[in-house]
Amino acid sequence: MSEPERRGETAIITGGAKRIGEAFVRALAEDGWDVVIHCNSSRDDADALADELRGQGTGVAVVAADLADPAAAAAIVAAAAGLAPLGLLVNCASRFVYDRLEDFSADDFDTHMAINLRAPALLVQAFARALDPARGQEGGPDAALVVNLLDAKLASLNPDHFTYTLAKIGLEGMTEMVARSLAPAIRACAIAPAVTLVWGPHSREDFEAVHGMNPLRRGVAVEELVAALRFIIATPTYNAQTIVLDGGQRFLGLQRDVSFMVNR
Repeated sequence: MSEPERRGETAIITGGAKRIGEAFVRALAEDGWDVVIHCNSSRDDADALADELRGQGTGVAVVAADLADPAAAAAIVAAAAGLAPLGLLVNCASRFVYDRLEDFSADDFDTHMAINLRAPALLVQAFARALDPARGQEGGPDAALVVNLLDAKLASLNPDHFTYTLAKIGLEGMTEMVARSLAPAIRACAIAPAVTLVWGPHSREDFEAVHGMNPLRRGVAVEELVAALRFIIATPTYNAQTIVLDGGQRFLGLQRDVSFMVNR
């Protein structure tokens, strides 16, 4: 395989060792980015991915950090030292634990907020401080980019996964606030997919039963999330917007999370 043409910029991807985060890392490396792969407990997967990409000529750093720790953001951004200048932050990592308004605990609330909202905010702050001051200025590099991974359920709310959903609502609002606050140095967008991969305690059969539960009868694929990310990167005037990938599932007005729509 020939080495990709170097882009001359570095992308940070949280949760980059597995699943959707890994797909983002691989796509960005293919497109010539250096990459910082953040992980928490998946260090072996992150290191294996990094070794593979280094063999293809990609500049890679791996950093393991618990996003519930306020110090994690600075450590993740610092891991980019020695790579190309920073140009992209993808907040992909997320905590997804079930609760409802009737039974959520203060600990669950705080942990969801810490990982799904506070950590992305601190990462944007550290990312902005580390950027080339010429970003977005006349004669300088284009605006850097922040992409936040949301959830298509925000387009049609239901009461399941209460504290997770509240954190994602906050992250959606933060996306616009980043775009307003940090232009012209940074633009910010989001991707909001419906269920894309097998998750939690659910089986492959459960997943297949609900994956295409939308008017198009077609489930969201990881490749579509990658395509959305590439579109956002390639479109420098796309700003403060969210790409929703749900096949129109929001039109169904589901009263429960799709994971509870399995017929057992």
